[in-house]
Amino acid sequence: MVNKFTTAHVRCATTPLRARCVLPGDKSVSIRRALVSLLDAQTVTLENYGTGADCLAALSCIDALGKHVRRDGNKVTISGEAAKTSATLDCRNSGTTARLLMGLLAGRPGSWVLTGDSSLSARPMLRVVEPLRLMGAKIELSREGTLPARIEGADLTGHEHDLSLSSAQVKSAILLAGLHARGVTRVREPLNSRDHTERLLGLRQSEDRFWSVMREMQADHTPELSGAIPGDLSSAAFWGVAALLVPDSEAVIEGVLLNPLRAGWIEVLRRAGAAIEAAVEDQSGGESVGNIVIRNGKLKPLSISADEVPTLIDEIPALSVLAATISGESVFHQVGELRVKESDRLSAIVEQITCLGAKAAVKRDDLVIHGGALRGAELDAHGDHRIAIASVIAGLAAQGTTTVSDAACADISYPSFYNELLTHLPDSLSFS
Repeated sequence: MVNKFTTAHVRCATTPLRARCVLPGDKSVSIRRALVSLLDAQTVTLENYGTGADCLAALSCIDALGKHVRRDGNKVTISGEAAKTSATLDCRNSGTTARLLMGLLAGRPGSWVLTGDSSLSARPMLRVVEPLRLMGAKIELSREGTLPARIEGADLTGHEHDLSLSSAQVKSAILLAGLHARGVTRVREPLNSRDHTERLLGLRQSEDRFWSVMREMQADHTPELSGAIPGDLSSAAFWGVAALLVPDSEAVIEGVLLNPLRAGWIEVLRRAGAAIEAAVEDQSGGESVGNIVIRNGKLKPLSISADEVPTLIDEIPALSVLAATISGESVFHQVGELRVKESDRLSAIVEQITCLGAKAAVKRDDLVIHGGALRGAELDAHGDHRIAIASVIAGLAAQGTTTVSDAACADISYPSFYNELLTHLPDSLSFS
């Protein structure tokens, strides 16, 4: 579905939230499985493929490269070869699509241009391009180091990368480029970021914390692409936080991704006193899948260390809203990376929480929140899907009415969220 409205109106919830959810496919896993299908001509069938605009952007790029893509609801079938050797690929708002495509195309014969919308075109791309250039990649960016990116397929050579920044997208781009490079490509980062690409390729980390790939792997290992994609773990956080915001509530999320490097938000909430059950029930494409149950209860302030940030970076907008309702000081350490997301999320979070009547400030790269009672306010999503949904769930705990402009940008990751929330709390939500 596509949200046609512009503004969401949220009233403080007066009845408990009792949600049982099966979520759309995880965005990170959906995009990776789709893009990795470019490596050969096997037919791939993806069940529960992500419904957000970013996931659809990846499919559009695959189609433009010559693959045949067929969608039937949340089922996607990808077949044929990526035979086109030149194309302009519109990545829309999807940073994952743009950055991983740089790695996948850098060593393939051909010439391509990657473009994006105004938001994506303002995001930094040199962090990906510079390590790829060390391997021989020929990629040119704008003078600002942003899209558009012009890629000329080149003869790549494996390289050892010891990164100063922990980024799953940078790491993935390098590893995917390594599949087209002579010799061995090795990557290490300061802290382990999400490892979906490594799991998909069947990689193992060495004792010195390097991940390694080589061109010969394409013949030796066929990634497990087909099958059901687990529910989106970042979207699950919105339901979990909503249940913790509304008294006497409970959220049950079924069939969701339970990757340990994505589940940092669960551990943070447990430390704060939340009653959370998370049990692995199955495996899919190297990923753990299971159920999460979250029940409302009294919480103490949140404390997030710098080491934890890579495991919950996308959930910080939702966790910040929760922190704004908890008496005392919550601290999110070293979250400066939020400045270069779909919006300057760090500034947007401070603006959001301040408007709602709590206190928030940035001290260098630390976010500090002093919680209290929230009041309804006029909030701007700034074109950022995670800020939009976090603002809406904040309204469930704020006295009076909260209006969220540009709320429809939730389409980027979770277009059905508002309709699903309406089914559980019909008196709390309306749109214009």
